[in-house]
Amino acid sequence: MQVSVETISGLERRMTVGIPAERIENEVNKRLQQTASRARVDGFRPGKVPMSVIRKRFGGSARQEVVGEVIQSSFYEAIMQEKLNPAGAPSVEPKELEQGKDLEYVATFEVYPEIALGDFSQINVERIDSEVTEADLEKMLEILRKQNTRYENVERAAENEDQLTVDFVGRVDGETFQGGTANNTQVVLGSGRMIPGFEDGLVGAKAGDSVTLNLTFPEQYQNLELAGKAAEFDVVVHSVAAPVLPELNDEFFAKFGVDEGGIEGFQSEVRKNMDRELRQAIKGKTKTQVMDGLLATNNIDVPKALVSSEIDRLRVQAVQQFGGANIQPEQLPAELFEEQAKRRVSLGLIVAEIVKQNEIKPDNDRVRSMVEELASAYQEPEQVVSWYYQNEQQLAEIQSVVLEEQVVDTVLQKAKVTDKKVSYEDAVKPAQAVAAESGEAESSADE
Repeated sequence: MQVSVETISGLERRMTVGIPAERIENEVNKRLQQTASRARVDGFRPGKVPMSVIRKRFGGSARQEVVGEVIQSSFYEAIMQEKLNPAGAPSVEPKELEQGKDLEYVATFEVYPEIALGDFSQINVERIDSEVTEADLEKMLEILRKQNTRYENVERAAENEDQLTVDFVGRVDGETFQGGTANNTQVVLGSGRMIPGFEDGLVGAKAGDSVTLNLTFPEQYQNLELAGKAAEFDVVVHSVAAPVLPELNDEFFAKFGVDEGGIEGFQSEVRKNMDRELRQAIKGKTKTQVMDGLLATNNIDVPKALVSSEIDRLRVQAVQQFGGANIQPEQLPAELFEEQAKRRVSLGLIVAEIVKQNEIKPDNDRVRSMVEELASAYQEPEQVVSWYYQNEQQLAEIQSVVLEEQVVDTVLQKAKVTDKKVSYEDAVKPAQAVAAESGEAESSADE
């Protein structure tokens, strides 16, 4: 077998493979002999059909099968011979298929990049330190109470946080518009769910009142046809209801699965959940900075085939997440996912190289600890732990997460790490929200 390899560009390779005609013909003959032993042809007894008849009737299909199989097997022989590591399936183009001549084909494919890991000491990580205080716990209890607010009708004028039941009709340039009319809809004043001015304009209204609101849609409104336009809303108030927070009692605790221990037991359960959320948030933000640092210090070529496969996975996830029953994944534009796919593939290759060079294996104790922490959120954690260890695929996912955490620890040992004490609220806040608030603060300072 003759093999030659040409670098087209970057990671792309063109490999030409030549197979001696003798190998093809020998395999075809074997195939035809097997066929002759069992073929049924009119006018001949089974096993007595002349080879000339067998070759005439089955020769073409036998050769086609053999060529396909030989191309497949010889491709893997060739990449092993040339020490190539393909990233994705090859594109195969036969050059010579004529009977009696050597088989020749060209396989075009990408290879995995060779990664020379960058200097981890150039990575900067701000590792946050935080704890759940009594004030944080009290605030969380109030949040839980507000999430379970009920409303009772009152005869007074509406105030912020009241829930109003209203009818409204909106008009732009005297004409009603789609989505601008509702009957018996509930509006909580101060919630910010309606356009600016709508909720404020109903403060002071009473049941039975009719109110006209002259408002303007925001310039960045999602419906571009209404963005920035003046609108008039005629609103009829049917009822005004005041919020009533539930008492911290056994009935309230039971809603959260706490059936014993009273207020102390409930506080303990809430604090455990807050501690778990805090640990995950700190871990997640540290990991994000490490991964950003790895991308910045390791500029690698990414195989297009791997990016394409990752885009397909992200498309499927998007359809599943948003419940697009009438949308097929392939209908979503690839451009929407390209940047995220490139990031995932790049990090996957870099992390795999760190694992390889440092011979990292999932720590069994950490795997067990993570499984137990996940299980602690359920009513019967022992059963959940047992389920994970009986489910090979689910356990493999946990091992993968632990492996990534161990990679993060490996990088942190050499990275420039500074510790920063922050509040619980800031620690669990998404990084994007913190960045936005920081930007707003800097903007205010500039003014």
